[in-house]
Amino acid sequence: MIAIMKRELSAYFRSPVGYVFIAVTFLCSGFFFWLFTLSVGGTDISSVFLGMFFAYMIFVPVLTMRLLADENKQKTDQLLLTSPISLIGLVAGKFLSAYIVFILGDIVMLSYGVVLSFFVTVNWALILGNFVALALIGAVFVSAGMFVSSLTESQMVAAIGSIAINVALFLMNVIASVIPVTFISDIIRSISIYDSYSEFTTGIFSLTGVVFFLSIAAVFLFFTVRVLERRRWA
Repeated sequence: MIAIMKRELSAYFRSPVGYVFIAVTFLCSGFFFWLFTLSVGGTDISSVFLGMFFAYMIFVPVLTMRLLADENKQKTDQLLLTSPISLIGLVAGKFLSAYIVFILGDIVMLSYGVVLSFFVTVNWALILGNFVALALIGAVFVSAGMFVSSLTESQMVAAIGSIAINVALFLMNVIASVIPVTFISDIIRSISIYDSYSEFTTGIFSLTGVVFFLSIAAVFLFFTVRVLERRRWA
């Protein structure tokens, strides 16, 4: 797993992908910080985090689209599938490499709290709650993107499919509201990522919320393992 993670992490920074993702994340979050906080003389940066929540729906699929789709296209997936490494280790290594790049881009958000702390009293519980929420959302988006990437040889299809899943997860409340059957509606509403995200943005660290996000990420990683397992024996 560690070897796979190092290889994939190195690949991100041997190509422009890793640098571009981090640079775009910095620029986008910086723009939101100026727009929602500095330009209005505010002290609350929750809107900055919320803006990045929506931005990551698009940015993260670009980060994950090549993880397995490129292997499928180049036919190097057969080398990986026949190598002496478990599929769980393979999937975990690739997931961690993308997630590390995501965190490197996301961690700049904490610096905005430091900047504000020089001028006003900062509610660090609120800032850390928002940061943890985005970190957990990132785990979900990365795992979902990796799953879609395992299904196709096209990086473009993988990116578009991942964006579609991210948007669907966000819109679960809307989808649930149009379902006439109550128990089905309740089940769909229970997997709304935005409701759990909102708890953290108020500074409330919910163990239930952490388990919820990690469980969704684990489900997507499990699906990815199953796809690779089927391909190994095909």
